[in-house]
Amino acid sequence: MIFKIKKHNVDLYNTLLKLSRNIFFYKKIKLIDKFETRIYLMLFHFSLMMIVFKKKNNKFDQLEYDTLFQNIENNLRELGLGDISVNKKMKDLNKILYDIVLKIDKNLKDEFTINDRLILKYFSEIKSSKTDEYQLFKRYFYDFYNFCFELSLKNMIREAINFKN
Repeated sequence: MIFKIKKHNVDLYNTLLKLSRNIFFYKKIKLIDKFETRIYLMLFHFSLMMIVFKKKNNKFDQLEYDTLFQNIENNLRELGLGDISVNKKMKDLNKILYDIVLKIDKNLKDEFTINDRLILKYFSEIKSSKTDEYQLFKRYFYDFYNFCFELSLKNMIREAINFKN
């Protein structure tokens, strides 16, 4: 009997990972380069992509979503977390993603408006919405949203990696 190996598309994960490693976040914004920060950055980028899909009257592919979280789970296991810890962390990350998706866009209509409190909630290094770092951070995600909105939905995941701030 021959087994078929199901090949997963990791374009979304790789795109989000590269975006989360942007030196801009660590040099200009002064975020601490740690696992949680990168995951939160990945989830912020992913949330904006999901919002673009929704605003263009399309659903984000469930398989892409599942594959993203499968890759994150694999990374947690590679970090040495056990089954119980991984399961709890994955549940927490799903809650965080939906917290971000549901709250990042204050306007929810045509114009995209970033929720200030959400940024301060997940990026504690940014102490206030009055700092230059905060303004740069907010501008980055506003520009990222607009960049993604201009891309075709078919190519957004692969082309979002080309975003330059």
